[in-house]
Amino acid sequence: MAALSSFADTPTAQPSEEDRLSLAFLKDRSTEKALLWCTEYLNEEGHGSLLPMTRKVMLQICSDPTLTLDYLPTLGLPEFTRSATELALGRDSPAIRENRAGGVQTLGGTGAIRLGAELLQHWYNVGGARCGPVYLSSPSGGSVAATLQGAGISDIRSYRYWDPDKKGFSVEPLLEDLEVAPEQSVIVLYASAHCPTGAEPSQSDWKQIAEVMRRRRLFPFFLLPSQGLCWGDPAQDAWSLRYFVSLGFELLCAQSFSTNFGLYSDRVGSLLLVLKHSSLLLAVQSQAASLVHALWSRPPGGGARLVTMVLNNPALLAEWKEGLRVMVERGMLIREKLKERLRMLGIPEFWDHVTQQRGLYCCTGLTEEQVQFLVMTCHVYLPASGCVNVTAISGRTLDHVAESIYLAVTSDLQEYRH
Repeated sequence: MAALSSFADTPTAQPSEEDRLSLAFLKDRSTEKALLWCTEYLNEEGHGSLLPMTRKVMLQICSDPTLTLDYLPTLGLPEFTRSATELALGRDSPAIRENRAGGVQTLGGTGAIRLGAELLQHWYNVGGARCGPVYLSSPSGGSVAATLQGAGISDIRSYRYWDPDKKGFSVEPLLEDLEVAPEQSVIVLYASAHCPTGAEPSQSDWKQIAEVMRRRRLFPFFLLPSQGLCWGDPAQDAWSLRYFVSLGFELLCAQSFSTNFGLYSDRVGSLLLVLKHSSLLLAVQSQAASLVHALWSRPPGGGARLVTMVLNNPALLAEWKEGLRVMVERGMLIREKLKERLRMLGIPEFWDHVTQQRGLYCCTGLTEEQVQFLVMTCHVYLPASGCVNVTAISGRTLDHVAESIYLAVTSDLQEYRH
């Protein structure tokens, strides 16, 4: 008789919404099917896009006779973390000059969020009770809450971000929620390219947010997942982050180089730390090193070397920035084409919000019933939030997606209501 497994009572975990959509899409035999949600920048053929510049630099690195595959330091490749910090804050940042800003190389943006959460859980002292409430935008990227929970943070709350009536960002409800948040709460903010809505605060909005957070003693944890792919300019994409630093905030920032370099499988990220004094930076980095030893020991080197090489070579840097501009322009063109198709179909609503949003993501404003109709009837797959990745809409699928949205908005969907 076989011995009973020690894991006999382990239940099967439910797949994420993204995984469920992908599986249903793969099983669908319709020739018109379209999957509109993913976190990669997709090319016209529907594949993750590897920038020509990235491929060229990768080949240069591989042919370097001095290249070794030794372990990197625990905190990562020093040249990479320095370059990532300068990209986020600007080379002339006072925080860099005063040696109170630095980074820790991580396994992509998720690794940066997890390491930041571990530091908050262990060392962010709120009245001696460690980490207090952590606030996420509503809606927020799917894995952020789970990543925070994985570090032991259980008090996760939300602040209002998306206004369904305006179909865009609304600063007033957000400010109201910040006003009632307990002092020293952690507020997770997208510096730009908000996931999943693409709705962006203005600089005036950011100034109001910063004023309330400073007065209420709230701690910012920025996410910078695709710097350069919101406005086409890395400096403009980091404006909010740099503004908070200029006001003297201490903060964390999770950086990812997956999308803006096309390095999805290389897991290149950095956790940026900005503190009051250089001695505090050294202390927190030492604790980060202890946590890294338990999490992943040492980071991988390939992608970090590539990013470092590009950011420190003027010609490659210019080529990279031009590539970002082209990617952003293509995304905006897709938005314009979708809005125009909907207008030509006679959709009974204004869809200006599609072109007012920025970055990869777009919140369509469709209801859950309309989303169900798209999935079940039209073979168009997107999450219940109604948010999509605009680069997932290709020339081949554009007409079908637009016609399906028109049907969802104009049909009687009684059977899809719960």
